[in-house]
Parts: sequence; C-alpha cells; structure tokens
Amino acid sequence: MEDGGFQGHRLGFWQLEVDTSSYREREPQKKTKFQETSATSDALEEVLRHWRTVKLAGVMWLEILLASVLGFVIYWFVSKDKEETLPLEDGWWGPGVRPTAGEDKSIRPFKVETSDEEINDLHQRIDRVRLTPPLEDSRFHYGFNSNYLKKIISYWRNEFDWRKQVEILNKYPHFKTKIEGLDIHFIHVKPPNLPSGQTPKPLLMVHGWPGSFYEFYKIIPFLTDPKNHGLSDEHVFEVICPSIPGYSFSEASSKKGFNSVATARIFYKLMLRLGFQKFYIQGGDWGALICTNMAQLVPSHIKGLHLNMALILRNFYTLTLPLGRCFGGLFGYTERDMELIYPFKKIFFSLLRESGYLHIQSTKPDTVGCALNDSPVGLAAYILEKFSTWTNSEFRDLEDGGLERKFSLDDLLTGIMLYWTTGTITSSQRFYKENLGQVNKHEMLKVYVPTGFAAFPCELMHLPEKWVKTKYPNLISYSYMPRGGHFAAFEEPELLAQDIRKFVGLQERQ
Repeated sequence: MEDGGFQGHRLGFWQLEVDTSSYREREPQKKTKFQETSATSDALEEVLRHWRTVKLAGVMWLEILLASVLGFVIYWFVSKDKEETLPLEDGWWGPGVRPTAGEDKSIRPFKVETSDEEINDLHQRIDRVRLTPPLEDSRFHYGFNSNYLKKIISYWRNEFDWRKQVEILNKYPHFKTKIEGLDIHFIHVKPPNLPSGQTPKPLLMVHGWPGSFYEFYKIIPFLTDPKNHGLSDEHVFEVICPSIPGYSFSEASSKKGFNSVATARIFYKLMLRLGFQKFYIQGGDWGALICTNMAQLVPSHIKGLHLNMALILRNFYTLTLPLGRCFGGLFGYTERDMELIYPFKKIFFSLLRESGYLHIQSTKPDTVGCALNDSPVGLAAYILEKFSTWTNSEFRDLEDGGLERKFSLDDLLTGIMLYWTTGTITSSQRFYKENLGQVNKHEMLKVYVPTGFAAFPCELMHLPEKWVKTKYPNLISYSYMPRGGHFAAFEEPELLAQDIRKFVGLQERQ
C-alpha cells in the first residue's frame, strides 16, 4: 500500500485490510469529520466481529475437547459392565508344604481361657510403663493424650477384671475348624426363642481392624432374639462371626499374599461346612471388602449383602467433587450428601490426619508390630486412638478423646486384650500390606447381588447413594443413619440391626 494507507489488523488466521487511500492529500475532495469517524467505527466493528468469531470458535473447540475427554472417562468407568465373577481357586496358608492327606474338616468347640501367669505378666509390664508428658492444650491433636492414658492405665491395672470379661466372651459358643491350612475361629449363635414354623436366616458378620468378633456381641441379641429386645420377630437370624486369619483366635498365614479374596474364599468354605448353601453377609471396614469379595466369588450363594462401609475406587463421581458444591443436584447429590461431603477441604485434611497408620501398615507392618506386641500400654494407645477419632473426628478436640461417650472402658480394654493375649497385632497389620499397594481384579468388578448400605454420618468418608451404585448396581436399600461412626455394630447396635432387618425385608419381598 502507499504511504498513508492502513496496513490492517491480523487476528489469528484472518487479516483485515481497510483501504484509506481517500485520506491522501492529492485527493481533491476531503472527508468530513463525521465521515472519518464513521469509517473508523466501521473498521473497528469489522475487527470486533472477526474477534468474536475467533473467540466462539476457540470456545467451541474447547467444549469439544472437554466433551471428548469426559466421554472417554465415562466410557472407561461404565465399560466392563458384564457380570464377571472372581475365580474361586484354592490355597494353602499353613506352615510348610501342603500335606497329601485330606484336610481335617471337623468343627471343634473352643473356649477362651486365661491364667494367673498371663495376668501377672500384663500387670508387670503396665507397672513399668514410661510416658512422655503431652504438650499444653494438645488434647488429641497429637495422638493419644498421655494424661488421659494414665486414667486408662490405672483402671486397667487396678479395676479391670479380665477373668470376668473372659466369662462374657464365652457366653456365646466358640468353635474352630481347619480351612486351607489355618485354624479358623468363629462364634455361632442360634436363636434362643425361634417362633413356631419359622426358619432362622443365616447371617455371616465380618469385623475389621482394629476390631474383632467382640464388636458384634451387642448387636447379636437384636438379630437372634428380636422380640425380647423391642423388635418384631418377622426376621430372626442365626449369626456366624469369624475372626479374620491373623486376628484374635484365628491362625495367621505362614505365607505371603494372604489377602481379602483368600479370606472371602475361606469364609465361604466355612459357611458350606456349617451346612449353609445360601446366606446373608454383612461387614464394615475390612469386613466390607471381604463380604464384597464373597459376592464376587460366589454370587449365587449370597442372598444379600449389607454394608456400613465400602471401598469404591473405580468411581466416576469422585471426579465431580470439585464441582459438587455448586452443581450437586446435577450429579445426584442430596442435601444430606452435601452436608456430609462439604466443605471438602475439611474432609480431605481429616482423611490425611487419620490415614498415617495405613501407610505404615501397608508398607512395613512388622516394624511397628515389634513395639506394639511388646508393650500393652503402647498397644492400647495405638488402638484406642482409632476408637476416639474414627467414632467422631471432632473428638480430637476433647481432653479424653470422647472415648467414654460411646464405649465403656471394660468393652474397650476387652478389645485390646484380644490383641494382647493372642499376640496378633503384627499379623493383623500385615493384612494391609497384602491388600494395598497393587491393582487387584476385584477393584474393577461390580457386585450384582442385592445390596443394602447404611451411611453413618461420622464415618471417615461419606459415600452418596450414586457412588455406591457405581460398584453395587443392585442397591435396593440405602439409609442415612441418624448417628454413629466407623464402629457401627459396637457404637449403635440397635440402629444397625434395624437397618439389616429393613434390607432383608426388602430383599425377601422382591
């Protein structure tokens, strides 16, 4: 262009040229001021028009890209929807090589026992305890407060009656039987007053860590003898509570690799040995995973699965957490879900605070196990801290950790004694290493047996119904529980029993 010409504007792929030759001095006729302004305005308008086109095109391509990525993610999560099962297989977890002779399938009565030697050794170790004073105003923010621990120690040493608690433990029938080379312990409680013409419903209940079969002692009467405990006798259960191998009185594996699937297979064999071809199963914590694996291994034998916790890894909805507070309804969250999930920053940091033990136990469980298996006070502090903040995370703000708000010291110390007297804290912690840190097939498989879920408000992480359905599509019962935390059967036995009964009623009406 000649001098005085306007070179134009370059926007992306477009170039706009505006001829301004009429401005040259040799042109005899001059533009008026109004015409000059009008020409400039037209040029700017043209520029803005092209800019809007470019901007809209960019937004459109961004939307296409995001939609493609989201579509791929959704496809990845919803693919593999066919009803796959886990292979049942077999195993041998006892010491040495599997014997050629067939396994002894007898079921033997068992009784919890103690001795003066056992109690005296405990007292001597307690007497030699060495504590570190807590920081001022630290409460339970640094772990178990040693000032309150002194009260626990004093009660344990001077008032706790282990012989009496052993009698309480023996009020239900105990048994042992050999399965895959391991002595498996369980309690088997039949209804004391079965209504005429009624058959009890077999129910397997599985504990977690740092719990035991004892967690179910207070819920069992609501299930086996409901009429004498304020409930109807429409559903009466026959309850079986095994100890996970390596916990309490169940023998620990001698070999590496003993995980939740192996446990599920052993418990399935236990139920067959007891004569049950079809049965209900219930669990929380590790019990939830073991029961889930049972439903994946032998779905035709499971009448129904009830959970009060679930481990859901393959879940599209976790990606919605950053947007859920603003668009919760779009993702199917209820008002109650929003109350329990948000502010997510608070929940996230609470999970970080409560998961340090998990990293230790899923990497080097034997190291910390050496210390805990040698010191009863150290063992009590390590375990009872979980019964504080896993019951309610706000209990960390209390000087006593809120322990006696939901539990008696007798009940708590009985749980500790089941680890101490059996020396099973290390083997119980190994269960984390065997299950975490690698990709397992069961994590990718859905569960299609009828499922019920009880969402307790103080559980470590709330799972909305939409989340649960991604893993358990045949979810027929989902309940927002009015109170309670991680140790549901121990904290709120009647509430949990009512929800189990509700679920079973829905299942049997189907």
